[in-house]
Amino acid sequence: MSKNKIYFAAALSALMFVGCDDFLDTENYTKKDTEIMPRSEADIETLLAGCYSIMNANVYGKTEECPFFVFDIASDDRLGGGSTSNRGAQSADRLLKRDNQWMQETWKYRYDGIFRANSIFQLHDRVVSWTSEERKNHLLGETHFLRGFYYFNLVQLYGECPLTLKMEEEDLPKASADQLYSQIATDLKMAIEMMAPDSYQKTNTSTHATKWSAEALMARVFLFYTGYYEKETLPTVDGSPITKQQVIAWLEDCINNSGHGLLPDQRSLWPYTYAHCKKAYKYMEGVDAEWASDNNKEVLFALSCGNNGNYANRIVEWYGLRKTSDSKICYPFVPQGYSNGPVSRGLWDDWANDPDYAGDYRREGSICDRAVEMPDYKGDPSKEVENSNLFAKKYAGTAAIAPDGSIYRTYAAYFGAENHDQRGLTQNVIFIRFADVLLMHSELTETPDGMNQVRARAGLPALPYSLDNIIKERRYELCFEALRWNDLRRWHKVEEVMKTQEGQTIQNRGKDDKYVDFTGDNSFLERYKATGGFFNIPESQVNLSDGILLQNKGWGNGEGDWTKLPYNTL
Repeated sequence: MSKNKIYFAAALSALMFVGCDDFLDTENYTKKDTEIMPRSEADIETLLAGCYSIMNANVYGKTEECPFFVFDIASDDRLGGGSTSNRGAQSADRLLKRDNQWMQETWKYRYDGIFRANSIFQLHDRVVSWTSEERKNHLLGETHFLRGFYYFNLVQLYGECPLTLKMEEEDLPKASADQLYSQIATDLKMAIEMMAPDSYQKTNTSTHATKWSAEALMARVFLFYTGYYEKETLPTVDGSPITKQQVIAWLEDCINNSGHGLLPDQRSLWPYTYAHCKKAYKYMEGVDAEWASDNNKEVLFALSCGNNGNYANRIVEWYGLRKTSDSKICYPFVPQGYSNGPVSRGLWDDWANDPDYAGDYRREGSICDRAVEMPDYKGDPSKEVENSNLFAKKYAGTAAIAPDGSIYRTYAAYFGAENHDQRGLTQNVIFIRFADVLLMHSELTETPDGMNQVRARAGLPALPYSLDNIIKERRYELCFEALRWNDLRRWHKVEEVMKTQEGQTIQNRGKDDKYVDFTGDNSFLERYKATGGFFNIPESQVNLSDGILLQNKGWGNGEGDWTKLPYNTL
């Protein structure tokens, strides 16, 4: 076997699906393997559960490599933060690499997910009977969605990567961006056409793909591809391009027929508004917003997290405050973490100074000013770097008042989760929600209706349509939801916007300082020009490929090494 098959070999070794026994050799007739399985619809459902579980593996494993975390940190609205040892977050913030294997886990897990999807497509004909043709199509539609979702993660991270549609091992170079997006668009189109159009009220789920989440993801893919690569249409495998009008029609189908919609108050999406959390949280005094639970009508697609084994949400842990043993002084954000992703002063100040956003409750609903909300909390000045004293509330470990008046380390203890700073972090990760659907529709149609629905929910007056207004609304409504970085890239705004981080007030190890970019050849802007905003393919994949798999531009010969971080000598 040629060495560069490592990523497929890893996937092959990972053919262990949630809820089923190990896949063994065909001589063992009492265990499930790929010679005797799948035989039933239930087997396909088991395989599909394994395909979904890849998302949890990436979130719980090396969290600093999870696409959601990387995209969120990379934008102008968060800094890397953490301590001098948190090289991953700081590398994502500055387009560097933590080490030569940076992103190895993401590469592996995304290809594991793709391999599992390919296995379902290749093996589903073995099923003897299905409940109905509709159910068969729906399960295959979910599989198409997941393969498209995983490839979209890869192309936004790496630009180009190998394209495989088989479960067998292959020697493959990188496919072109057009080839990869053709497959993503084809998979999502199949998902839209194959999944039953059940309304949210009937399915009441956001953690499985639906026709509606496929329509929304198609719009996101279309906007990134046509924006970043400056194209008019999105290609497909059969050569018939997907047009803007088709995407608009899919979004309108989602808006009008899905049963999804906006919650009355955006803050109800975030756990700090849960009844047992907000009762002792001063910010929530007089605020009617009530947590709508992880699964609510605004969420189209999310990762389900829990305290069962390796399913906790460690993104929340990495963003959590340091040194929170005195839970009263930082309530409700009590679970202890690593202080990654402090909020940029630029976002806080821009929001306050924009007359179009006067009185917007989302600013303080999304961002905690530590000096105001927790004045007695000192953090960890011996370690914290890039501390802006601004803390994002959306993905933050959240405590709750226990029935006896003590403080649970996590609100999820009310739902049977372990009362633990790590294993009790069960908040779902939202990938697509309805506000984004409305904003994408406004952007594609160049009309203000969707944008103004989102603004009205925040108590703000209507604005006319303009791209500048859409850019601002997406920034404020969707901050800390891992969309801003790739929005800036598709709008070709990175070089204009990211330089505003330079000189922002921060604290490094308790001392007042300024955020600094490295100068000359190592500056962020030079790194962006060199890489196009794409990250490095793990060196092990390149080195083992016998020259078949080429490293991305801007990452060879020691380029982008973490030693160029400004804190590596502190």
